[in-house]
Amino acid sequence: MHFEILVEDASGKIVLESVLEKILNTNGHDHSYRVIAYKGIGRIPKNLRGTIDPQRRILLDRLPKLLRGYGKSLQDFTAAVVVVVDLDDKDCLEFKQEMLEILDVCNPQPITLFRIAIEEGEAWLLGDRNAVKVAYPCAKEQVLDNYVQDSICGTWEKLADAVYQNGSQKLIEMGWPHTGQAKCEWANNIAPHLDVEVNQSRSFQVFRDGIRNLMEG
Repeated sequence: MHFEILVEDASGKIVLESVLEKILNTNGHDHSYRVIAYKGIGRIPKNLRGTIDPQRRILLDRLPKLLRGYGKSLQDFTAAVVVVVDLDDKDCLEFKQEMLEILDVCNPQPITLFRIAIEEGEAWLLGDRNAVKVAYPCAKEQVLDNYVQDSICGTWEKLADAVYQNGSQKLIEMGWPHTGQAKCEWANNIAPHLDVEVNQSRSFQVFRDGIRNLMEG
């Protein structure tokens, strides 16, 4: 099976490309994937069949058009679309239902898996504490000890406070693009060490198992 993976930012792409190699290789080499990063999550448009600015590479803004296109282009292939987004401060069930409603109006519908990182993609990095420590041996133990897995707590800030020399407050003061660059650096350093079998993030486990279920189906 081929997987088209849509993710909201560059750091997410780095993590997904690393973990997908590990997830797919556990079941042989008959599967392929492509990870496409967008420039932010955006919001689902009210008019699901409306037009959008083609210059805006914002994931949710483009999702209705993307899924319609995949429904047509993938119908003759063994392929699936996987949409990976951060929950942020949304209600998880409501958010997933909104994405399912986009799929409902597609004809034909592509095989589609929606997966939500709770609260943010950095939760998947923090789900493997050993990987964090291998990448950052001086990571602050107290910060890691106080993190509650997949909690709504300002996840990227927790990771920054653990591994970034001046903590999250300095990054917040510096603003964009420094925050994005730091997230990509953490992803590059930690993701190669992630053990997909022991990761403690429940949202990561749901992503991993969803991919495997599609592979086996």
